[in-house]
Amino acid sequence: MSTVLQLDDFALEHFGQLAASFGSHHYGYVVTPNVDHVIRYWDDPSFRELYAGASFVLLDSRFLAGLLRAIKGQRFQACPGSDLTALLFHRIIAPDDKVVLIGGSAQQARELAQRRGLRALRHYDPPMGFVREPLAVEQCLQFIESESPFRFCLLAVGCPQQELLAHALKQRARARGLALCIGASINFLTGVEQRAPAWMTRLGMEWLHRLLQHPARLAGRYLVRGPRIFLLLPRITFKLRRPIAAPT
Repeated sequence: MSTVLQLDDFALEHFGQLAASFGSHHYGYVVTPNVDHVIRYWDDPSFRELYAGASFVLLDSRFLAGLLRAIKGQRFQACPGSDLTALLFHRIIAPDDKVVLIGGSAQQARELAQRRGLRALRHYDPPMGFVREPLAVEQCLQFIESESPFRFCLLAVGCPQQELLAHALKQRARARGLALCIGASINFLTGVEQRAPAWMTRLGMEWLHRLLQHPARLAGRYLVRGPRIFLLLPRITFKLRRPIAAPT
């Protein structure tokens, strides 16, 4: 058995320029595969469909980029979702831009709006386990669509919930703007979680920093599930997608 995963080879600054020019006349969404996502991609055909519908597939993990070089001799640039989210808030999002945040707490949303002077930040936090409740999913989708067009919709509800929402929005074809699956990025921006020191980031060791911060929550992911990547990488074909020009 072999599986193909196509990646867009964008550095952070380059993709930031694309995101800034995407516009709000079209809909598209961004997924950011890390080691855990690649394992899920191998295991779950339905998850592969969510990736197939994405406008951009950005390599989230410097650790995974290093493995691809070492094991497969392939070089892909990492464009971590946390760095991209920070770039959006610090350099791209203007005070009057419509930004929809799904996930995170109301306090985090207020902090982001106050720190960046955002006057059009809209926030919705779906209940825990909402993807198992069709009505809860529908309410979340309707909230996003009611705020369309937006410049950015930040989906911060974890994998695969955020990818499911992003894909559903594409299928319904009512929303306009760029949606990004950003995981825990809002926690880093608001100080709920501390990011790894720069030297650990450069070495692709952010996962170790997170594990040391939250051993009970993350040990299963990083120490039990994660090592499967060494067995799976030789069986996964990574291909470079042709870069897609951002609609304006």
